[in-house]
Amino acid sequence: MAAASTGNGSPPVGLLALMAAAMAAGWFASAVRPPPPTPCGSPGGPPVTAPRVRTRDGRFLAYAESGVSLAAARFKVVYSHGFSGSRADSPRASPATLEALGVYMVSFDRAGYGESDPDPARSLRSAALDVEDVADALGLGDEFYLVCSSLGCHAAWAAFRYIPHRLAGAAMMAPVVNYRWGGLPRGLARQLYRRQPRGDQWSLRVAYYAPWMLHWWMRQPWLPTSTVVSGSGSFPNALDEKNRLFALSTGIFHKKAKLATQQGVQESFYRDMAVMFGRWTEFEPMDLEEAPPFPVHLFQGDEDGVVPVQLQRHICRRLGWISYHELAEVGHFLSAVPGLGDRIISTLLPAPADNSSNTTGSVCAS
Repeated sequence: MAAASTGNGSPPVGLLALMAAAMAAGWFASAVRPPPPTPCGSPGGPPVTAPRVRTRDGRFLAYAESGVSLAAARFKVVYSHGFSGSRADSPRASPATLEALGVYMVSFDRAGYGESDPDPARSLRSAALDVEDVADALGLGDEFYLVCSSLGCHAAWAAFRYIPHRLAGAAMMAPVVNYRWGGLPRGLARQLYRRQPRGDQWSLRVAYYAPWMLHWWMRQPWLPTSTVVSGSGSFPNALDEKNRLFALSTGIFHKKAKLATQQGVQESFYRDMAVMFGRWTEFEPMDLEEAPPFPVHLFQGDEDGVVPVQLQRHICRRLGWISYHELAEVGHFLSAVPGLGDRIISTLLPAPADNSSNTTGSVCAS
């Protein structure tokens, strides 16, 4: 009995250790559990201010339209925004270009962002089906064009895999890569991964190995977390860095993040990270060896501080059906580059014969 008790009437040491372990486990389970979302239009949730369409599984997706009217359009384009973005984002093609080409464009808040309902089952497949549901709800027809930016490009890869019969063409703007994709050269990917800020490295590890811990990880104060989420990481490209500092100093950065995450940061930012940087068990881009039945353009800056240009080059060499456009002295945020939105749209869409002189063609194909 002496081994099981302190001998002075106190609880046994083993029992104390068990109780401490149970309390620690309970605390940790509570700490890693994210709070429930606050959907727009629900009691206590943000108001619904944007038009919304309903998906096949009953969720609502908020959207914004630009360009010519749908009835007058020659081309219908769906736009998928990047990390921390919204339906207000676009390639920033000029109204004159959209008018000249006859482009109707719809941008939508991806699941859990802005005023679009959260999707607790978010996946690569659901990203593609959301694009399709937006197009069908608005009557875009049997085929439409898809433009995606940054992290939002996982919807493009998924569309190539799951709904290729619905696309007439696609453009990807600085698509984010997953350093653990099996088709990447391991040595190069590891080397470039280690050049990322330490907090970003750890955040990507958590997203891959323990996505259920993301909410706790991003809030813990002891170790560095994502510089992309905090806006604290500097960019090598001068325009990207200028815009980062401006957005922070004016409050635009935090205002945009607040709007994007108003239904819960777990349902927007962290589910985004889990899908993009987690395990791609459904497929990986390099699995898509067969060319799709439509043109695909990929635009990448050679001074991108978020996506290593070396990995983008490798992907496009492996997938020879991608028309690769490398942009000299350009960073990650392509829509901020003056005139580039016009070039991307003009490259993607065939120009009408009588307006061919108004288009600018491809940027820098290689």
